[in-house]
Amino acid sequence: MKIKFKTQPYQTAAVQAVVNCFKGQTPQHGGVRYRLDPGVKKAASVSHQSALDLEAEPVADQEAAFRNPDVTLSESALLDNIQQVQRLQNLPVSAELAKTKVSKLNLDIEMETGTGKTYCYIKTIFELNKQYGWSKFIIVVPSIAIREGVAKSLEITADHFLETYQKKARFFIYNSKALHHLESFSSDAGINVMVINVQAFNATGKDARRIYEELDDFQSRKPIDVISANRPILILDEPQKMEGGKTLDSLINFKPLMVLRYSATHKTTHNKIHRLDALDAYNQKLVKKIAVRGISVKGLAGTNAYLYLQGIDVSTKKPPEARVEFERKFESGIIKPVVKKLSKGDNLFVLSNELDQYRGYVVSDINAITDTLSFTNGVELQVGEADGDVNEAALRRIQIREAIKAHFDKEQALFQQGIKVLTLFFIDEVAKYRDYSAADEKGEYARVFEEEYQLYLNEVLDLDETPYIKHLKGISVEKTHNGYFSIDKKTKKLVDPEMGKKATEADDVDAYDLILKDKERLLSLNEPVRFIFSHSALREGWDNPNVFVICALKHSDNTISRRQEVGRGLRLSVNQHGDRIDHPSIVHDVNVLTVVASESYKDFVAALQRDISESLSARPRVADKAYFTGKVLNTTEGPITVSDDQATDIEFYLIQNGYVDKKRNITEKYHQAKKDGTLEALPDELLPHAEQVFQLIDSVFSEGKIMQPEDGRKAKKLEPNANFEKQEFKELWARINRKAAYSVQFDSEELVTKAVKTLDEHLRVTPLQYTIQRGEQSAQVTYDGMKNGDAFVLKATETEQNTHSIHSAVKYDLIGKLAEGTQLTRRTVADILRGINVAVFAQFKTNPENFIAEAVRLINEQKATVIIEHLAYDPVADQFDLDIFTAGQTKQDFSKAGDKLQRHIYDYVLTDSNIEREFVKELDTCTDVVVYAKLPRGFLIPTPVGDYNPDWAISFKEGAVKHVYFVAETKGSMSSMVLNEIEKTKIRCARKFFDEINKKYAPENVKYDVVNSFSKLMELVK
Repeated sequence: MKIKFKTQPYQTAAVQAVVNCFKGQTPQHGGVRYRLDPGVKKAASVSHQSALDLEAEPVADQEAAFRNPDVTLSESALLDNIQQVQRLQNLPVSAELAKTKVSKLNLDIEMETGTGKTYCYIKTIFELNKQYGWSKFIIVVPSIAIREGVAKSLEITADHFLETYQKKARFFIYNSKALHHLESFSSDAGINVMVINVQAFNATGKDARRIYEELDDFQSRKPIDVISANRPILILDEPQKMEGGKTLDSLINFKPLMVLRYSATHKTTHNKIHRLDALDAYNQKLVKKIAVRGISVKGLAGTNAYLYLQGIDVSTKKPPEARVEFERKFESGIIKPVVKKLSKGDNLFVLSNELDQYRGYVVSDINAITDTLSFTNGVELQVGEADGDVNEAALRRIQIREAIKAHFDKEQALFQQGIKVLTLFFIDEVAKYRDYSAADEKGEYARVFEEEYQLYLNEVLDLDETPYIKHLKGISVEKTHNGYFSIDKKTKKLVDPEMGKKATEADDVDAYDLILKDKERLLSLNEPVRFIFSHSALREGWDNPNVFVICALKHSDNTISRRQEVGRGLRLSVNQHGDRIDHPSIVHDVNVLTVVASESYKDFVAALQRDISESLSARPRVADKAYFTGKVLNTTEGPITVSDDQATDIEFYLIQNGYVDKKRNITEKYHQAKKDGTLEALPDELLPHAEQVFQLIDSVFSEGKIMQPEDGRKAKKLEPNANFEKQEFKELWARINRKAAYSVQFDSEELVTKAVKTLDEHLRVTPLQYTIQRGEQSAQVTYDGMKNGDAFVLKATETEQNTHSIHSAVKYDLIGKLAEGTQLTRRTVADILRGINVAVFAQFKTNPENFIAEAVRLINEQKATVIIEHLAYDPVADQFDLDIFTAGQTKQDFSKAGDKLQRHIYDYVLTDSNIEREFVKELDTCTDVVVYAKLPRGFLIPTPVGDYNPDWAISFKEGAVKHVYFVAETKGSMSSMVLNEIEKTKIRCARKFFDEINKKYAPENVKYDVVNSFSKLMELVK
């Protein structure tokens, strides 16, 4: 199975941020040719046959090499570009270029773990090569784990980038014993990437010193000289781990053209040009949602009655039962823990075979809403609590059991979607998993795992014979778990990994090789391994997208933060076809990472949120006039800068409505109102840009914004009730259950006219700049001065703008470039260019790259508006399965779902806002309503701006209303929350979709509309 890659807008934005810093740079494709130092070759032994050697290349060809062209922009032009990129993202604006001893140009790109940071910088390499001709790149990483991972990424993305850029990058891992790669790195004119770990050049070992030494096996040359002659672009992955003085001194030797630093947690800030932090990634649904199963030990003084409440089972057929582990005396006299389901009135003293510590433990109440179990002696347990004499072994067993339970819960829901579920256990010594002194070589954890797995499997196998149960029966318990550790070269046995001094990561290439090699194999449902044990020191090597459960069977220590612990499972999962499950409507239903902690839910979440809050330290925290002034609103008409008056208006609006406190920190009231769709209306002047203004307010950080991980035990699955079987619901479903394809037929003349008008009004290009430097030979010229390049002294520097036509050596296929960027035909593009004003077109010669980029953006905006006007739907034969309401439903936390409902197809419904909550209350008590359903997230209508999922389907009593069948979209009060363009477009498309369905299939029409309250709905149907 191969993982598929697709172009994602958020990743393109990160690439574009870097590329736009060099707007106006003169492209030099093919690089700058120079003479490669051939070194001193050993004299070959002369033989008569050597005269016949036809292979010998002429000397000039052997020594031809290509280095990166210099940055032609002046420092002021670079700073202007960087500031423009920062303003467009409302990042802090740099006052100057952040120069370091390594390079004059240092750009920071902040990207959260799991969002494809490696993919982004590989794509940036291709894009910088395409736009400006730079071709020599060195990726520097802090550890062997990351090095192997980067090489794997370069390998598996090669075909994907070949499709987009029609070329492949040559890459290799630097190895001081295989220096021939450096020759081709220098002499090849294509894209060349070297991956090197920091230990290869900053350590004192013999191997690490070789890079600086004149080597006999490298024609008496120093490898570092051959590398630095290429003026490579350095890409630092996780730079915060490579900030030691020694490392920075070593990096100077590479003589880089510039340094790009990629990390989720930058320690030292340079010119930050892009930010996608933990909050952005979660809110944009680019990473998994987190759920936590905590375990808290109460340990009441003076008791040693061991109890652990694992969960409470609910069913429609009998009262709730508590699943409890307690100790029991067997006939042989041995005392062992057992798990039993308890009902009200059960006596633990009897069930334990009369162990004294359980006297008085009679079940008095089992509450499924609050998840508590009470005994007559006053002892009360919450789900996940252990009481009494809990030792290390008991705690680890509980963790393993919880991880297995979480795994099965996930697997049952995701199996039919073709998504393999993996569970990852981190342990601190191999012997606990693989014990070579035992007869069967099973360590303590392997043995406990097999016992607990078998117990839970037996329960699951009692269920109906589904394809999932058949699948489970085909997997033996021994084959379903495996260990990934280091391997001893001599004995071939698993061993604890070698650790460097002060290191928390292993440097064992073989262990990572195995993890990476098996990455894609483990994603297949045909591969029986579903549970993986690995050493916590190999943590960095694991970023398999289908890790859904993580369990650390070790003490949470301070060397690893909770954020790092969950980081290994944050990537979005893939299905059996290698497609990523990232559809916005279902992404957080499927992608939930469960962490089985060895502490309570409350403690783990508090520590995790503390970690996240610290990582967001660079975010602004004060929403005042000073912050808003000068910020950029990215509107459809182009960027607008917030004026002094507008900034005052925004601050006053926030104060007036209690959305900020005295210190101008955002209050909980604002977050709640935003969630409920009840924000007060903005001042009239700001209303047209409401969406962008609220985005700006949201960029101010407050503790209330940090995501709250779910309690992994609260989630329960709902089964549909009797309303689901009602004839009225079936008839309603039959009317709306249609899939359709859309087509767009528009007149290209109309598009040409609109595009010409927009280009004439808005297309403005930045002129190219060039720098003139004047110098003189210094008065005293010495041999050393000549050698070090100090024989000339710089006297003056001037920057000029080139507004005249330049006859550059680069020829542009202008029509081809625009056709590619807009997906229009060459003829249509030519018509647009013919129509635009002569002065506007003349700008092309001033700066071709900028002209092309701006023209593509403006034409695409016009294309989008024309498309919606000419959209038509064609229903297709395909329909949604009815099990979209049952099998596709994931477990959810219904403790806040309110009262039991009468008319909905489930007993409870989860709402997204206060408006929906009120809507449901009135809908459920209205006697005109027969049955209604919150439409499942899989019910999607395709539109050109993304799939659309309507909210409600309602069936009214016939005769009581004029529209019996209704599909409703609930939105906040229409005035305050101006719908954004994409939402408006989706609603317009949905109207067209239902009109078409009504024409084709429904004699009694389905009415579709947007409502902001129940009374508005009744106005429409009465």
